[in-house]
Amino acid sequence: MDNRSFSDVGGTPGGLGEFVLGLVMSCVGGYLLSNQVSVVGSYWSFWGANSFGITLIPLLFGVGILFFNGKSTIGWLLTGAGSLFILAGVIANMHIYFQPTSLFNTLVMLILLVGGVPRRRASHPSFGSLIRPLLTTHFGHPRALFPA
Repeated sequence: MDNRSFSDVGGTPGGLGEFVLGLVMSCVGGYLLSNQVSVVGSYWSFWGANSFGITLIPLLFGVGILFFNGKSTIGWLLTGAGSLFILAGVIANMHIYFQPTSLFNTLVMLILLVGGVPRRRASHPSFGSLIRPLLTTHFGHPRALFPA
């Protein structure tokens, strides 16, 4: 391996600074954007009003069957299906809102989030040399994908 300095990340001089700056920009933008999002749950409404109890029935039967026979296929199926049903119900009843903010604040958040990605990518020009062998094994000759 070549004798390179730690600050020469990706084979470019000053690559570490570019990478750290891009990472900080992306993290700050992601934090500011996620800080403006509210996630709110609502009433459980599968097949009518307030029907959470009915979705517990397959899970409870599955767990009950598994207490008698831990190798029961139907018990495991009912337990898994009941768990997935409850998880789907929780996700389906979530509401995600973007809190009101000014256009300037929204632009700052998005520019920081998206602007950090090219700075991190610019510090790693060897990315193509890492991905080229993987694509070559799956898609044939790399010249078709990466013309010179």
